[in-house]
Amino acid sequence: MPADAPVNVPALIDSVVEKYDAELVELRRDLHAHPELSWAETRTTALVADRLEEAGWRVTRLPQTGVVAEIGEGPRVVALRADLDALPVDDATDDPWRSTVPGVAHACGHDVHTSALVGAALALSEVHARGLLPGRVRLLFQPAEEVMPGGALHLMSLGALDDVERVFALHCDPGVELGQVGLRLGPLTSAADRLEVRLEGTGGHTSRPHLTGDLTFALAKVITELPAMLSRRLDPRSGVSLVWGIVTAGAAANVIPDRGLVAGTVRILDAVVWAECESLVRELVHDIVRPYGVVAHVDYQQGVPPVVNEMLAHQVFSQAVHDVLGEEGHVIAHQSLGGEDFGWYLDQVPGAMARLGTRTPGGPSYDLHQGNLRVDERATGIGAKVLAGAAVHALVTDR
Repeated sequence: MPADAPVNVPALIDSVVEKYDAELVELRRDLHAHPELSWAETRTTALVADRLEEAGWRVTRLPQTGVVAEIGEGPRVVALRADLDALPVDDATDDPWRSTVPGVAHACGHDVHTSALVGAALALSEVHARGLLPGRVRLLFQPAEEVMPGGALHLMSLGALDDVERVFALHCDPGVELGQVGLRLGPLTSAADRLEVRLEGTGGHTSRPHLTGDLTFALAKVITELPAMLSRRLDPRSGVSLVWGIVTAGAAANVIPDRGLVAGTVRILDAVVWAECESLVRELVHDIVRPYGVVAHVDYQQGVPPVVNEMLAHQVFSQAVHDVLGEEGHVIAHQSLGGEDFGWYLDQVPGAMARLGTRTPGGPSYDLHQGNLRVDERATGIGAKVLAGAAVHALVTDR
């Protein structure tokens, strides 16, 4: 090839990631064997930071855990994000690289996200070294995605999105086959909030409910009527879903208790309705319990907003996927009522999240947040190529 021949950047990214493929798989296995919970990702942070510094990135180790790194020059900046934390579940696999930490496992694929972004970093280092990176790329290795309201807000408070035009991320999807990436324009995930309702009353004997506030009956009304009332007071197209996970009240069959609790999650696909939901929930709870002589205390914690993929970012991802996997690699992602704190980034700057296929074709199916989760490790390299490609395409695309 002549010295002045133009370099095919997608091909360059592909070759660099292939070169480091074994290292990326080994990194993923190392992270899987040594999972760390939210805000405790110290070992993971050190591994990532050391490798990025070695590759020539300008690295900032965050005060607690997490890494922000940057490469390139110029006014235009795009960001790529991966999450570092594991879940408080037991690893139920028998792989040689199974978790060595009792009760902690990478059951959501964050080990793949982190390894893929390291792979993208190695590829982008070479793109930059060749003088082919038309701007700056910032990497966000974020702690604490698995807790509400999530580590994204922490990074944003430290200026991680300053000057960023667009931000991109991948999330493992064991329902999508290896060699495919799920893309969706608009809402991809749901807002996820935590709701707790505590009732207090005078208590009494079950033979004389008319002389006391029937707290258990009132609690039952909250459990059954609040979801129904929300479905009538909010636009049904918003996809609101209130599901209870905790109910406690009483200790004896013939005693009306003086306190009780119900807790669950509220999930909403629409960002506008999400902003209105808390005040409506508070109003409805008090309306429901008012006839029963008890007092309600409502603790409503906004967790994360929905992930809503922006059109141009969606197009950038589509092009990156096409470069890596061809036309057949692009599938339509399903909407999910799961929560993802990447939504906080998209609340500040446009961007997109895609679903990285991790299911071996013809192999068994798994689910996220389960201790038996297995991923096809070839997805790590695919994710690295797609992320690196998305960054380059975003920098050469009109705003």
